[in-house]
Amino acid sequence: MTSVRPRVSVLVPTFEQEHFIVRALASLQAQTLDAWEAVVVDDGSRDGTAAAVAPFLEDVRIRYLALDANGGLGRALNVALDATTAPLVAYLPSDDVMYPRHLESQAAALVAAPHAVLAHAGVRWHYNREAAGRIPGECLQLVQAMHRRTGLRWTERAELESDDLDRMYWSRLLALGAGVGTGTVTCEWVDHPRQRHKLMREPEGGINPFRSHYRVRAPLRFHTRTGNPIDEAALYRRLRERPPTPRAADGLTILLVGELAYNAERVLALEEQGHALYGLWTDTPHWFNTVGPLPFGHVTDLPRDDWCAALRRLRPDLIYAQLNWQAVPFAHEVLLASAGIPFVWHFKEGPFICLNKGIWPQLLDLYRMADGRIFSSPEARDWFDAASPGLARTRPCHVLDGDLPKRDWFAGTPAPPLSAADGAVHTVVPGRPIGLHPPVVAALAAAGIHLHFYGDFTQGQWREWIATTQALAPRHLHLHGNVAQDRWVEEFSRYDAGWLHCFTSRNEGDVRRADWDDLNLPARIATLAAAGLPLIQRDNGDAVVAAQSLARRLGIGLFYDDVDDLAAQLRDGQRMRGVRERMWQERERFCFDTHVLDLVAFFRHVIAGAGSGPRVAG
Repeated sequence: MTSVRPRVSVLVPTFEQEHFIVRALASLQAQTLDAWEAVVVDDGSRDGTAAAVAPFLEDVRIRYLALDANGGLGRALNVALDATTAPLVAYLPSDDVMYPRHLESQAAALVAAPHAVLAHAGVRWHYNREAAGRIPGECLQLVQAMHRRTGLRWTERAELESDDLDRMYWSRLLALGAGVGTGTVTCEWVDHPRQRHKLMREPEGGINPFRSHYRVRAPLRFHTRTGNPIDEAALYRRLRERPPTPRAADGLTILLVGELAYNAERVLALEEQGHALYGLWTDTPHWFNTVGPLPFGHVTDLPRDDWCAALRRLRPDLIYAQLNWQAVPFAHEVLLASAGIPFVWHFKEGPFICLNKGIWPQLLDLYRMADGRIFSSPEARDWFDAASPGLARTRPCHVLDGDLPKRDWFAGTPAPPLSAADGAVHTVVPGRPIGLHPPVVAALAAAGIHLHFYGDFTQGQWREWIATTQALAPRHLHLHGNVAQDRWVEEFSRYDAGWLHCFTSRNEGDVRRADWDDLNLPARIATLAAAGLPLIQRDNGDAVVAAQSLARRLGIGLFYDDVDDLAAQLRDGQRMRGVRERMWQERERFCFDTHVLDLVAFFRHVIAGAGSGPRVAG
């Protein structure tokens, strides 16, 4: 070690990586350039990080700063910048590794290039691949970089949370000068499932896994390199900042358990009726599994640590557990621990996935042992009753789609239809174009029917489909970005009709043969309903198909056998006006608020009849 003034400040941000940080700090101590200082900024870890770092603090060059709560990578790096003084700045995320000549070679590159503001090293990644500069498809990684100290600050969470380091810092830094490469591989970007960018990016990660892992309490402004920008602060500001609803005289204390999936803000319709809402969330959400702390407020979270004790203290009037297959294991835990508390299980998507994942026994327990059961459609109810005879008759049951949005998003002003301007037919598919194979789109184009495909992240997953379809229908396939809920009505009302999943059912009217396409009510139904659009579906005759049954019952669908049949319907002005008028009359069936009074009545019925004995798994 040396007592000379440090040439390089090494910033070591860390969050719950006790098993990695020892390796990282050991690699720092092995540097051939020893005139460095390092500050470890522990961004709210609850694991053994402090104990893992403690032996390294005997090295006077290393300091440790612990933050009370996770504030994000940008804040941790700015804290580290403020705590250091060397003219050069390098980075060592606690799951990465420096090779011995890393700091020496980077500092030498900057000495040799006085005009340069940044030097980057070559990097080993994915354990056996190497890149001389940027890893393909990625930005320059922290461990690769050394730069001259400037007055620039890293973007912090309140402004933007991103895995794109160009947005967070590099672009502004490189506006001050050039970047140079060392020409040698001297560091490793270590590949593992809990890398920050993997936690952030759909479909393995996403905003909800990120929120859960980093225990984020505030609404996020969130934009990954591969996804759509999400501004929860703006989208939910009105909902979040309004005063809490006074508790009704007969208001219930409802504990929401599991996850809320899409349109999670729907639960505020319960709070707006004077019921108190609490949350207890699965800690392993997928990107679309909304968990707390909820960005729209008015739901008080129970601590995930020692949640059993918190549940006993709260003693809610009712547990309302939901929604998709990812919530099943934790909802099952809560079910077994909640004897004496009325328990309602509301399941949306995944009976077949539960079979494949080995959690079918837990799912059956949730249905068999719950004091009340909510099915997403009559067809789903009948399927479960066939799978477990008597299930839909032995205890109180209710039918309610689990993905219905809040009424607030239905309040926009419709836009003039595109067809009024050009006389063509314009249809829309928000999300995956399931069943719209390229030859089908080509046939639609030949009939003068346009297809507008929304969702730039989804488009990234359908690149091959897009390329093939554009070659077949270059003037009739149109790509659009994602549309947030507050613009559904304004944007989608421009179209004549909207596509649901297009498939040919094989169940021949036997519910036991139904698959998920048959039982599902796609979440996009509410998106299209908000804009008053008829639902386009393949005509599946007498088959058991939930979306078909719903659309036929309400008179809001267009059912076709082939493209010519559909084109004739879409060009029948009188018919289309009638279907659109019916959809506009029925559209509020597709918002959660409409069903709240019936749902609460069901809750009270469950509470009145609930038993108080222990629950034993089957």
